[in-house]
Amino acid sequence: MPDPAVPPTPPVPLTALLAREDLALRQIAGPSAEGVVVHWVHTSEMADPYPYLLGGELLLTAGVHIPEAAGSGTYFDDYVSRTVAAGGAALGFGVAPVHDTVPRALVAACERHGLPLLEVPEQTTFSGVARAVWQLMAQARLAELRRVTEAQQSLASAASRPDPVPSVLRQLARRLGGWAVLYGPEGTEIARAGREPGEEVGSALAELAAVVRPADGEAAPPPPSPPNRPHPTSATDTVTGTHLAAYALGAGRGFVLGVAAPGRAPGDHTIVSVAAVLLSLLTGEQQSGTGAARSAALVRLLLGAAPEDVAPLLGEGRRWVVVHACPDGEGVPDAVAAGALGAALGSALVDPAGDVVRALVPADRAPDPLPGWTLGVSAAVAPEDWPAADTQAARALARARATRAPLLRHAPRPALADLVPPDEAAAHARTLLAPVTAHPALPETLRTWLSLHGSWDRTAVALSVHRNTVRQRIARCATLLEADLDDPDVRMELWFALRQI
Repeated sequence: MPDPAVPPTPPVPLTALLAREDLALRQIAGPSAEGVVVHWVHTSEMADPYPYLLGGELLLTAGVHIPEAAGSGTYFDDYVSRTVAAGGAALGFGVAPVHDTVPRALVAACERHGLPLLEVPEQTTFSGVARAVWQLMAQARLAELRRVTEAQQSLASAASRPDPVPSVLRQLARRLGGWAVLYGPEGTEIARAGREPGEEVGSALAELAAVVRPADGEAAPPPPSPPNRPHPTSATDTVTGTHLAAYALGAGRGFVLGVAAPGRAPGDHTIVSVAAVLLSLLTGEQQSGTGAARSAALVRLLLGAAPEDVAPLLGEGRRWVVVHACPDGEGVPDAVAAGALGAALGSALVDPAGDVVRALVPADRAPDPLPGWTLGVSAAVAPEDWPAADTQAARALARARATRAPLLRHAPRPALADLVPPDEAAAHARTLLAPVTAHPALPETLRTWLSLHGSWDRTAVALSVHRNTVRQRIARCATLLEADLDDPDVRMELWFALRQI
């Protein structure tokens, strides 16, 4: 019997069809419906259905094709044997209007050839049976898509945890109800999760991993491949009823993902493929050393090293920009959104802090506007000036939000203020602004208000406060400074001073 062509639709258990009370189908012959699945429905009154079947069908007939003397010959035996040879999953016989009952010879033939035979009652139309099959397929597809979507979300969340590789394996094993293991380039187990398989299954999975491991990362040579055939990137097997699969991760780095599960449910392959992609990214970073370099840089900073001493780990001689970004609309960006932003900026050095994501980006990758984000970008600086660049990016973002610009850059340029020695300028600023610096919110509100030309509404947007709060703070500044803030000379002097703090 040829293998039936498997369609891109989920199979329907025959038991689910028999359970539909509205159809009132009844199995009267053949093996148990348990384990029998239907891929589609086909109605035919041909005496030989073989040429018209693809395999996996529930074949429906009203017996129009049956000759009067069929019961005394081999007609039914030939008909059922040809249906089985074509890969038919089951036969449905409609009683009325041609036959009042299912022919006994047909029942006997189905018993002999092991074909489930269903009696379709008079009130049930063949189109109703077909519709029920499509409905069950749609429900199965929806359940599969929901399961895959939930698995994708949980795997992505696991990949953002501090221990991403073990977390992804744990989540994958839980979703499959089995076991997941990551093999290194030498064939050793790096991490595992889930229910431990037996020794036979574990050994078989390790051998399967060797089949897909690239030649330059194998502990033992793989079985020879036919000439001119590419090396396999995945392989499957079944051992003692356990389904095994192995996936090569990345391009020739030698990491392999192995999974073992008691069954193979729809969507499993998609779920494992998502995990393989995430682990490819994680192991690729580990193999290239960039992840280790970032970790070393972080540890050194936490232990008191200066930024300029740590920067060579992230790229010798580089200048950097700091980017502050906030998503358009409501909501706080999570770790996944921050990671996606970092990927778009070309940097993994991202920090989701409240409603703003901060990123440290090499200056040669200075960003362009990104859909869905508002960006503030600092000037290009050396590592020792990272804190100042962080302040620049924050101010650029506030101004971008207030002016509804998708991106604003801090762009320093020569000015008259550069003619004043920095020490003298700072001393003047401290003296002038002393009355307001005792109140932390006042200097920043005054700076933002001046930068936006005295606009109450845009200042409120930039500071995320009510416009009346801005008015109250500016009025308080005018009182404490004993100055007329409508005077352009006063504004100019205050702006000069605010740039020094």
